Order: sequence, then structure tokens, then C-alpha cells
Amino acid sequence: MKKNRIDVITLGCSKNLVDSELLMKQLLANGYTVKHDPEKSEGEIVVINTCGFIGDAKEESINMILEFAEAKKERKLNKLFVMGCLTERYMDELKVEIPEVDNFYGKFNWKTLISDLGKSYNQDMALERSITTPQHYAYLKISEGCNRTCSYCSIPIMTGKHQSRAIEEIEEEVRGLVASGVKEFQMIAQDLTFYGLDLYKTMKLPELVERIAKVKGVEWIRLHYAYPTNFPLELLRVMRENDNVCKYLDIALQHVSDNMLTKMRRNISKEQTYNLLKQIREEVPGIHIRTTLMVGHPGETQKDFDELLQFVKDVQFERMGAFPYSHEDGTYAYDNYKDSISDAVKQERMDQLMALQERIALETNEQKIDKILKVIIDKEEEDYYIGRTEYDSPEVDPEVLINKDKSLNIGEFYNVKITGAQPFDLYAEIVS
Repeated sequence: MKKNRIDVITLGCSKNLVDSELLMKQLLANGYTVKHDPEKSEGEIVVINTCGFIGDAKEESINMILEFAEAKKERKLNKLFVMGCLTERYMDELKVEIPEVDNFYGKFNWKTLISDLGKSYNQDMALERSITTPQHYAYLKISEGCNRTCSYCSIPIMTGKHQSRAIEEIEEEVRGLVASGVKEFQMIAQDLTFYGLDLYKTMKLPELVERIAKVKGVEWIRLHYAYPTNFPLELLRVMRENDNVCKYLDIALQHVSDNMLTKMRRNISKEQTYNLLKQIREEVPGIHIRTTLMVGHPGETQKDFDELLQFVKDVQFERMGAFPYSHEDGTYAYDNYKDSISDAVKQERMDQLMALQERIALETNEQKIDKILKVIIDKEEEDYYIGRTEYDSPEVDPEVLINKDKSLNIGEFYNVKITGAQPFDLYAEIVS
């Protein structure tokens, strides 16, 4: 093991990644060498930032803790710390079950980890992060928690009520990140659209986005995890009028049948959902909408699922993911419904949805052939440069594979001509 080195391992979503980056900056300032998600863990100290969203995520987190607990027993590391959503929710049980861990921290008290190492937290660096993504883009977390009461969701149990960050603080962070070379911002929250209601008593997302768009050096802003109920329609004007606000919206809809929307406690109807999507498309021409849909929630009938299939055919989402319902203890669904739909049926429905989406994705991408698009270059591989358009978020959306006729710079923007398409990739050549 390498003395004075800390390996930080992040599981789960990009919101967790931001927490890890904040922690890493503090550790570096205290004299440690820090590696994030190393291929081979060699640090004398390991910090695991866990996810606790659904069963698979919890299992992955627990297996990772057990793996390093075993390594500690074998004296391959000196200290093991665990933080994040899983520990926020199951702190007492984990302490009993995995005593090899030196200390557990929740989602919000990780700063005490630094003092437990005998070091000090530097408040002057509270907004500084050790960026783990390519230097040209970063995630920008604008709030914590969630005030929604969706039947299936355990996130409010772990993260508590919605807490917006002040606009001025977010602007300051953006300016600092731009100074370090960041050009593209993935704006994230559990519920973007609720932003500001707690602090300012009104929805402030449109104002926040517009103010960030005016910061010199911000080339792209992309919005993740909007909520359809009471959607702030002023945001559509902001997207339309600001060229550096990507024509992209990640809005988790989950379902469309009125029966399921009621059971899921989504506070929106089928008709309202269709009308909202129609208005978004009308007011922001060319927008690419990403959504997530759930199958197998208790009470989902074949009729409900057929409505969902028709919905996907009608709306033609440019980007879509699906996942099966997970019966999570502490949720409304866990306490009030029986998990009555078999895993096999859940999987079959998910496969049907994704097969349909693959056809839609191919048609969407084929429409881009011969068009000139602006891309940012993320990396270089043996045969291609890998870029993304404004319609593509890192790691979840299609990539643009650009032939290597010309030498390109990572993190720079180029215009490319699309020459070919697959469901989840585009092929292109440089035009300027």
C-alpha cells in the first residue's frame, strides 16, 4: 500500500460524484495523494461513496464495502471509510454487520471524515473541487433533497427535503470552474424544477439558468432531472433565447396511464403530460427530450403497459431509458402495495420498451445524416475521435465517432458533417 494515498471510489449518480470531488479537493489540500476510481487500489486509506437508490445499487455498494473490508483484514489497507446514500439510510445496521469499517458517514456529514483523519476542513475552499471528469465539462449540483412523494422512491428518505443553493453561490462556483478550464455544465438536482421555492418562495430555475448562461466562458449548459408537475414554462423561453443553453431536457416521466400516475403519486394526468411535451416541442424547436420510464409498478395492468408503449410511439423521445420497479422499504408503495408483478414480466415489458426505443433512436439519428453539427471532443481512441453534440449528455447518450483525417484537440469544439448512423452512435467527418 502507498503511504499518504487515499483512493476514493464513487458509486451511483453524478450528484454523488460532486460530493466525492469536493472531498478530494480537501484531502489534496491536506497533503494526501488522491486517486479516484483507480484501476488498482493501492492507497493506505479507502473512501467509498455509496448509492442506496434501488436493490441493485445497494447490492453493488455492499459488495464493494465487503471487498475492501476483506482487504483491510488482509492488511492491504490501513483505514476504510464509507459515506453516501446507503450509509445515510442504513447506518446502524452497517455498523453492526461490517465492523471492519473505521467509520461511516451519511450523505451530508462527510466533512467530519477530514477531522477524523486529524486534518482540518478549509471553509475558504468550500466551492472548490478536484474534477474527475474530462477537464472541459463538470456537473453542477444546484440543490439537495426532494419534496415530492412519489410512491416508489426512497431518495427523500435518504436526502431529506429539497434544499436549494443560493444563486450567487452557484454563480461563484461556475466562475471558478470556468477559470479552471470547464466549458460545459451538466446542471443536476434530484428535482431541478423545484429549485428556488424553498429559498425564494418562487421557482427560480429559469433565472438561474439565464444567469449562468451569461457567465463568460460558459459554452454549454445541459439540464438534468426536471419534474413534469408544475413545470416552469418560463424555462422554455430561456432555452430558446440563449444559444449556450443546450436544446436538451432530461425530464423523468415514469409512466403515462392515469391509473399508474395516480398509483405512483405523480400529481399529473395523461392529458397534462401529452400537453406539456407538445408545448416544450413547440416552444423550443429541435429540442431533444430524454426521459426515464418505469415498468412493473404494483397495479400496472397490460392495458397500462400498452398505453405506455403507445405513448413512446406517439412522442418519439430522442433519448429514453427504462427500469423495472424495485420494492424499496420505507416507501409509500412498500407500505401500501404488494409487489405483485413477477420479475419475468417486468423484464419482458422493459425489453419491449427498449426494443421500440432502439428503432426510434435509429430513425432520430438517421435524420441527422448530411447535417452539420457542432461537437465537443471528449477523447481520442485508436480509430476515432469521440465527440458529443448539444443533444448528448456524457456517458448516457449517443457519441459522435469522427474519423482521424485531421488532428483534433480534446475539449475543443468543431463542426462536423454526419456521415452515418446507428441507434446509439453517429459517424462524422470534420468540416471546419
